[in-house]
Amino acid sequence: MANWEGINEFVAVVEAQNFTLAAKRLGLSTAQVSRQVAKLENRLSTKLLNRTTRVVAVTDSGETFYRHCKPILEELTAAEKVVTDLQAKPTGKLKMTAPVTYGERIIAPIVNDISAAHPDLEIQLNLTNQLVDLIHDGYDLAIRLGELEDSSYIARRLTSRAWHLAASPAYLEKYGTPHSLSELPSHQCILGTSDNWKFSRNGKQEHVRVKPRLRCNSGVALIDAALKDLGIIQLPDYYIRPYLASGELIELLPNQQIAHEGIWAVYPPTRHLSPKIRMVIDSLVAGIQNP
Repeated sequence: MANWEGINEFVAVVEAQNFTLAAKRLGLSTAQVSRQVAKLENRLSTKLLNRTTRVVAVTDSGETFYRHCKPILEELTAAEKVVTDLQAKPTGKLKMTAPVTYGERIIAPIVNDISAAHPDLEIQLNLTNQLVDLIHDGYDLAIRLGELEDSSYIARRLTSRAWHLAASPAYLEKYGTPHSLSELPSHQCILGTSDNWKFSRNGKQEHVRVKPRLRCNSGVALIDAALKDLGIIQLPDYYIRPYLASGELIELLPNQQIAHEGIWAVYPPTRHLSPKIRMVIDSLVAGIQNP
């Protein structure tokens, strides 16, 4: 088993180049530091430091030993911090962002519960569909939907969102019910920002290009258009689920698995995640899975 005695004192002396300064930094007496370093040298049977009246010179063996000891001590310090952080109560400020509709319907209620449970934590939730620069704009955490762009950010998958294809009973009575993907381009379709609808068939993603009768970048507006019998829509479940349940909209091609998209918690790179960010992410996972 490794003997750590004297290593911390030795590293401090090397960095301070002086026993007295090293002792002050460690909160020990100079005699204690000198004694611990001497014990270390005796245990290793080698000279690590050459002492003079003014400065300390590091021997070749001392340089080698220091290069190995320094990262080990840093890892020990980091390990202690991780354990301490696990016990820490989340406090301070946390700035996060999420897309508008998903943020309003899913994220904000969970954040409100987190805020109620942790009164010492101040959360700022900004809802925007713009892709913000977390580091430049000072964000601790972002919720992102769909495929992630390559970046240096760290991402944790929270869940996935299912998409549904649907239309009103009146539309289907007038134009007929499509029974295959190939029939969709001949139907009245209501689109968002893309000309393609995504599906997953036999494990492979498939795109179907449709011609829009109406286009809008608002999911709420697309729902309204479908309810007014204007055509077929494809939207995530958190938009469309209540209308499928009520029968106001009918799900189409239920056997054609529509591509699921990942929902991610994204944060700037860090060696050790702060307890407040970890707690918020864990709470989001639990809240999304148990609404």
